[in-house]
Amino acid sequence: MKLIGIVGSTAEVSTNRKLLRFIKKQFNELFTLELVEIKDLPLFNQDDDQTNSPAIQQLNRKIILADGVIIATPEHNHTVPAGLKSVLEWLSFKIHPLENKPVMVVGASYYDQGTSRSQLHLRQILDAPGVNALVMPGNEFLLGKSKEAFDEEGNLMDQRTIDFLGSTLASFVKFINVVSALAGPKQLPPEDLHATGKIATTVEGVDMSDDQWLEKAAEAVGAVSGNTYVQLNRGLLTVDQINYFLDSMPMELTFADSNNQFLYYNLRQEAKDMLAARVPGQVGNPLANCHPEKSYKNVEWVIQQLRSGATDAVRVHVPKQVPEKYIVHNYQAMHDENGEYAGINEYILDFKPIIEWYLQQTGQKLVGNEDAISSASVHGEKTDAVASASVHEEKTDAVASASVKDQTESASAADAAPAVAVDAVASASVK
Repeated sequence: MKLIGIVGSTAEVSTNRKLLRFIKKQFNELFTLELVEIKDLPLFNQDDDQTNSPAIQQLNRKIILADGVIIATPEHNHTVPAGLKSVLEWLSFKIHPLENKPVMVVGASYYDQGTSRSQLHLRQILDAPGVNALVMPGNEFLLGKSKEAFDEEGNLMDQRTIDFLGSTLASFVKFINVVSALAGPKQLPPEDLHATGKIATTVEGVDMSDDQWLEKAAEAVGAVSGNTYVQLNRGLLTVDQINYFLDSMPMELTFADSNNQFLYYNLRQEAKDMLAARVPGQVGNPLANCHPEKSYKNVEWVIQQLRSGATDAVRVHVPKQVPEKYIVHNYQAMHDENGEYAGINEYILDFKPIIEWYLQQTGQKLVGNEDAISSASVHGEKTDAVASASVHEEKTDAVASASVKDQTESASAADAAPAVAVDAVASASVK
């Protein structure tokens, strides 16, 4: 279970921040908690709409994807701080991520009464139209005299306080489970696999499905080539050198942008010899053209996980009739300098030589059934999907692999055998 903890103070030193950090450390068996700061967010001003700013949108996405939210509020002049109120204004102006979201309110104060008045006001704000959060009733946690409550390591010192905090958090977990059962699975926005939209880097005036898209698009934008130098963020290479570098990678690389357009693959060998077959004419195509229609649902699911931030990487074992190989498709989310989703970096490689090299170097052995590598079982331990993002009763399809349709050795796992193994780090489990 993934929760977001909002630090309701903009102060550099805050006992509310300490409280959330203690919760994160002490109760990590109940849930994972990601702390979010509000000190760098702009003050609310509807005449200067910052709804689409990276900072507000990042908070919006985090809350949408979280199972629940814990807000730790100080008390300033018998109410919530201005900074926290400002954040809630942004989150109820044009976007509404807290709507029907389970929320728990806690607070720490230097004084005896804790944050009783500010918590009451915060509950009223969270219940307001436009916010519509589902605040857990009762179970108030008010930490008074918070300056003396923590030791030097940031731990609460009073065991009764810790026990009470634990009971309220356990109740919140139950509250989330009830709300989630009633609400059903989260619905993420659909993906436009036909790339009918437009982003800043879209080349207009050239048909995406044209087999000569690369040549025509390059001419349209005056793209550089050959020995022309390109300044990278930490390097200076010619276009030729970049191609040499990428083509020498011991894996197949694919780039699909945030508009779901397939823009690049490293041309290491002919399609028939690739782990995931691609042909030059596919570059420029929308992803819908690169996969059989029956796999669209799985393609969309993987992109949704990466675009939404539910996970940064998905790994899928794609079985093929090549027993000496263990082929894994890795889908890695790319982000720009503002943290915005920029597309997918897919890299495909045969993991078996890496595993064998590692075992040889360390003297270790895989145990389990005879085909230890294929079962990916190490010392009998079960792999766990970190972010519990699962494809239920579905076979995941290779997203940006741009597999050649109707070929026998398609890169699509949707057409593969049902025994799909998924790496635990991938945050995606296939049941």
